[in-house]
Amino acid sequence: MKAVMCKGFGPPESLVVETLPDPTPGKGEVVVDVSFIGLNFFDTLIIQNKYQLKPALPFSPASEFAGRVSALGEGVSELKVGDRVCGSLGYGAARTKIVAKPDQLYPIPDGLSDEKAAGLIITYGTSHHALKQRAKLKAGETLAVLGASGGVGIAAVELGALMGARVIACASSPDKIDFAKRHGAAEGVDYSKTDLKDELKRLTGGKGVQVIYDPVGGDFAEAALRAIAWEGRFLVIGFAAGAIPKMPLNLALLKGCDILGVFWGAWTQADPAAHRENMGELLAWARDGKLKAHTHAIVPLENVAEALNILVRREAQGKVLLKA
Repeated sequence: MKAVMCKGFGPPESLVVETLPDPTPGKGEVVVDVSFIGLNFFDTLIIQNKYQLKPALPFSPASEFAGRVSALGEGVSELKVGDRVCGSLGYGAARTKIVAKPDQLYPIPDGLSDEKAAGLIITYGTSHHALKQRAKLKAGETLAVLGASGGVGIAAVELGALMGARVIACASSPDKIDFAKRHGAAEGVDYSKTDLKDELKRLTGGKGVQVIYDPVGGDFAEAALRAIAWEGRFLVIGFAAGAIPKMPLNLALLKGCDILGVFWGAWTQADPAAHRENMGELLAWARDGKLKAHTHAIVPLENVAEALNILVRREAQGKVLLKA
C-alpha cells in the first residue's frame, strides 16, 4: 500500500509518500481500502507538532476517510467484505489501506458518494454537535458564522440554515461571502472591510446575534462577542487566525451570555451513542441532498503537499480531499 509519512516535523513539503506492506486485521478489526481522504486545517498543525494531539514519529497524517471493507478480523460480525464505509481516526488516514475498529466506521447509505462521505465526518460532525448539543440552536434564531467559507464554517452555514436559523456569513472577501450565500446564508459581513461588531448589530436591528460560531479566534472573537444578544451563546471552535484571544469576561456578565467550548473529538468518546446518532442524521441529510458538502479540490495522494497548502493559504471553499 501507499502511505503519506511524516518522519520529521515540518511543513507539508517535508512529507513523503512510501510503499509499505499491506496491513492485516487483528481481532475485532477490519481493513478498509480507502478511496478518498478528507483533510482539515489541524492536519497542517499536527505535522509541525503544533497541535494538542502529538503522535510519535513516524506517522501518517489525516483523520477522515471513505472506502470499502476488504478484510475482516476475528470476531467481526457488524460488517462484511464489500461494505462501503466512512470513518475517522485521530491520525493515520493518509494511506490506501487502513486498519480500523467497527465502532470507528459508519455505513455509507446508497445514493451518497464516497467523495461526499469522506468530507462529512469532522467538519460537519463538529458543526452539527456545536449547533445541536452545545448551542441548542432553535429555528428562527440568528446565527453568525466566522470563517464562513472554510471547512467547518461552510458546514455551520449549511446546518444552521437547515435547522431554520437566519445565518449571517462572516468572511474576508466578497467571493467567500457569495459562496456562503449559495449554501444557505441570508446575509454576509466582509470583516476585512467593515467593523464586525457594528455590522452584526446593524443586521440584527441592534439586538445582537443569538449564536456565534467562531473557528477563527484572534481579534475577531472579541468583536463578535461584543455583538452577541442577551443570553446568547458563543461557540469556541478553534483558532485558525493563530492567536488565542483573551476575552474580557465582563462581557459575559453584561450580556448574560454563555461562552461554550466545542471539543468534538473528546465528545465523541464521552457520548458515542449521541455521536453515532448525529452521524446517521448527517449521512441521511447528505444522501437526500439537504447538505451540499461542497468539495473545493480533489488531489492525488502523491501530491499531498499541494493539497495541504490550499489549507495553509486559507484558499479552501469547502473540503479538500486526497484521492487514494
